[in-house]
Amino acid sequence: MPVISVIVPVYQGEALLPECVESVRGQTMPDWELLLIDDGSTDNSRALCERYAAEDTRIRVIAQPRNMGVSAARNRGLKEARGRYVAFLDADDRYIPETLETLWNLCAESGADSAGCAHWNVTPDGPERVETLLPSGVYGYDEIRERFVVPLFGERLRVPLTNGFIWRFLFQNEQIQRSGAHFDGPYLEDELFLLEYFCAEKPNRRLAVTETPLYRYWQNPASATRRYMKNLVQVLDRYMEAKEELDRTYEFHKECPRWRDNTRWANLLIAIGNEYAPGVEKPFWERRETVEALCRRPDMREAIRHYKPAGMGRNKAMVAFLVRHNLFGLLTLLYRLKNRM
Repeated sequence: MPVISVIVPVYQGEALLPECVESVRGQTMPDWELLLIDDGSTDNSRALCERYAAEDTRIRVIAQPRNMGVSAARNRGLKEARGRYVAFLDADDRYIPETLETLWNLCAESGADSAGCAHWNVTPDGPERVETLLPSGVYGYDEIRERFVVPLFGERLRVPLTNGFIWRFLFQNEQIQRSGAHFDGPYLEDELFLLEYFCAEKPNRRLAVTETPLYRYWQNPASATRRYMKNLVQVLDRYMEAKEELDRTYEFHKECPRWRDNTRWANLLIAIGNEYAPGVEKPFWERRETVEALCRRPDMREAIRHYKPAGMGRNKAMVAFLVRHNLFGLLTLLYRLKNRM
């Protein structure tokens, strides 16, 4: 049985997959298995995965019957994982050589069931920037809830945001199974998994954190989270339903009573950005009508009228101002200028 199972969903990833796989093969801790979950790729990804599996017996290729999305791929990886611990890696990202050894040592030395790290944000044309998770230390359930879970659940506007990146953690496999945490949907699935994991099994939760960046996050302009999603509003509605269920179970409203309005505003801003994304095959008048109709929905209208977003970056603050004052023509013009359309 390997110590760590590393789960990598693969879809159309031939360009960057070699660096991803080699970053695992180059780990200073050799006791791992790498699960490459091919999610119905039509490029050369499957052949690359098979080649790596033939070269290294620690690598397994698991083929999905068709393209089912990142959540289904990760859930399949969890079902197949043999390791005592589980880590996640995206096919366009990389570990540094000490990643798995450092995270495993954090768990082993502290008795924690999970470990987390800082990471580098890497862009095509900009400087690399380090983003921390929490200050270095070991956190019990109450501290995890106060300093990570509640901000992740209830504050989705004020910067700096608490981001729910699944790949900056190492988890005990047994604790994942006991918590019932799983992935659902094509967007924001990481957040829901983390909320479920860290809130379940209260007496057992301990998180060991290092401020050392151990993960290189490639902010790929072609990734699924940066392309137009036709059904994004429905995805965000499912996300909201999942948060309602979490609130009923774990009573987040006691610490963040305005979480619904905060999340609705965050979802609205995401949906507006998606509607005006480059490459959308709709005329601008139709995009504007879609945005206005979304703002007229009773749930969104309530948030717009009674909750004033604060602490956002300049661009989002400008969009929120225009929405609150019904300046949709100017909003459309600004997005056309921003995206050079």
